[in-house]
Amino acid sequence: MNKPPANDIPAKLTRCFAAVFHELSVQQIASASLETVERWDSVAGVTLATAIEEEFGIELDLAALEQLVSFRSMLDYLTGLDAARGLPPMETIQHA
Repeated sequence: MNKPPANDIPAKLTRCFAAVFHELSVQQIASASLETVERWDSVAGVTLATAIEEEFGIELDLAALEQLVSFRSMLDYLTGLDAARGLPPMETIQHA
């Protein structure tokens, strides 16, 4: 898988999920959650969190980890971090 642009949060997050859950297609990753991925246990959760921290160069808030139970919730969290840092939304960057 080619490395996505630095500002492409969905692609980077998909890459993290694919690294941990090899059996999932891109379409399955987009709807992945703790309830829908049988292999998503505590070890997979820690592995995924580590992959995300490395890919995005961040340290995940431990309190937030309990709420990060799906691709969508993680995407929303990461998008919110960019907004908090004052970075423009991805659409602005991509269409500028």
